[in-house]
Amino acid sequence: MSTESAEPGDGGGSPPPSPCCAPKRPPAAAGSPAGPSAVRAGPAGTDGMIALPGGVFLMGTDDPEGFPEDLEGPVRPVTVAPFEIAATPMTNRQFARFVEATGYRTDAERYGWSFVFHLLLAPSARPWVLDATVPGAPWWLAVEQAHWAAPDGPGSDLSGRERHPVVHVSRRDAEAYCAWSGTRLPAEAEWEYAARGGLSQSRYAWGDELTPDGRHRCNIWQGAFPTVNTADDGFVGTSPVTAFPPNGYGLYDVAGNVWELTAEPWRDRRGRISPGESVIRGGSYLCHDSYCNRYRVAARSRTTVDSSTGNTGFRVAR
Repeated sequence: MSTESAEPGDGGGSPPPSPCCAPKRPPAAAGSPAGPSAVRAGPAGTDGMIALPGGVFLMGTDDPEGFPEDLEGPVRPVTVAPFEIAATPMTNRQFARFVEATGYRTDAERYGWSFVFHLLLAPSARPWVLDATVPGAPWWLAVEQAHWAAPDGPGSDLSGRERHPVVHVSRRDAEAYCAWSGTRLPAEAEWEYAARGGLSQSRYAWGDELTPDGRHRCNIWQGAFPTVNTADDGFVGTSPVTAFPPNGYGLYDVAGNVWELTAEPWRDRRGRISPGESVIRGGSYLCHDSYCNRYRVAARSRTTVDSSTGNTGFRVAR
């Protein structure tokens, strides 16, 4: 078995991905499921949804700390219609209700494996690590039977993590949840508009300083990646979705914790759609300013429709 990085060449000169980004499944993985599980539409509740008025905002950045290869710029005015968006990423508790109601099986469950960060691997899961490597990122382990309810591999569970973001979910899994709940994934412009919280061109969702008054505002890596995480912010892996203060619109976790899937297809610098790839936003608990400060509000990366990792989740919109 072999694996590929999250950001292959797109004809536009893109370099290899940052180590904090999510690796992707091989295009023709053995045992590949035929398609996503079908689910019936369920009740569309409004709990945890924030109504935003929309309008014109400045999207993107020309920040020198940005990554031009990620096409973060140029800064341009974008108009967003009124919409609602979840205050937090989807939690394990919320996703469990969906699974219980529908019997849905995620891509990770149907493929039989998913990517786990090496420091988070459950000791009991060591025999389940597949003979696979991610080019340039050997800290990502392909682990059999790792999935949303066993996030660190076989022998792990969700005890104490009910309010943590669900992980090991693919875009297909997120869309299945949306079909059941009467919601959808946010467009990229909606996500950034909401994440900015009313601030214009700030580097972060709360301003221009990463740790104002010395206080951590998001769950990211501290220490020497990929071997030492000092957890100065209180967490090594995922954190509860309300562990850090919300932004000006009341949204939590728009920086760090987990990458968030969007409905936006990935386009190269010529505007051509990369088939099967979509934009992810927000960065994750693996981001660090020494190599991957993608917890900046304008930062972006990409993943494929069926890929799943221990640092990717989603939030819904309507």
